[in-house]
Amino acid sequence: MKRAVISLLLALSLVACSTTSNIGLMTRPTSEPLGLLSGNTTYKEVGFVTGQACRYFLIALIPWGDSTPAAAMDEALALSGGDALINVSVTTSLYGFVPIYNVFSFSCTTVHGVAVSFETEPLRSEPE
Repeated sequence: MKRAVISLLLALSLVACSTTSNIGLMTRPTSEPLGLLSGNTTYKEVGFVTGQACRYFLIALIPWGDSTPAAAMDEALALSGGDALINVSVTTSLYGFVPIYNVFSFSCTTVHGVAVSFETEPLRSEPE
């Protein structure tokens, strides 16, 4: 009985929630997405990648880290050497320890997708 009470108290001291969404294309802010989509740009698939970025909070007053989807994407692209992600799934999770007092909590964003590398081709002129 004592173990059950301790297990219940430990379970109540940790809470979490998460959301998931899907995105077709994620590029770095320095690229020109409209130019890539409307221009004569081809790409090659590098492979499936995952990246994660977290932000931590101590006593709900002292934050550190970056949990934005852009930071998670940058991590995934750094590991693969790609330029963008396609067919992206973004999951954001929030975890709290002793949630009533907000002693320690953190939020993590994870991206899963296919890394691509852009290959720009010169524009071909029309034959005269």
